Amino acid sequence: MSVDGVLGAAIVDYISRMPLGTIGNPAGLDLEEAAQRDTDVVRVNLSALAQLGYEPRRVEDFLITLDTEYHLLRPLARRAHDGLFIYLVLDRDLADLDTARKELVRIEELL
Repeated sequence: MSVDGVLGAAIVDYISRMPLGTIGNPAGLDLEEAAQRDTDVVRVNLSALAQLGYEPRRVEDFLITLDTEYHLLRPLARRAHDGLFIYLVLDRDLADLDTARKELVRIEELL
């Protein structure tokens, strides 16, 4: 939550569709429900990339751009964390995507 523009974050298991933990309270968004629904985004994109012959471990993140927010989903690459992703909701006017992505890499290394 220390990154400029972060409205909320979650660690999500996209196999069980369950958020393991959430923080923040983006206005008008049920973060737990959004995290649960975003499992479909991760699943579909990883499946499509696999069908195209891409190694899923090459995926750094998926970005959903809305008029006022960025939704950043980062599947965790380590074998110990298979099936997990970090979900970050950012205020589009306040966030720096490059900084947010670098922070997600740092967080993943800490897990």
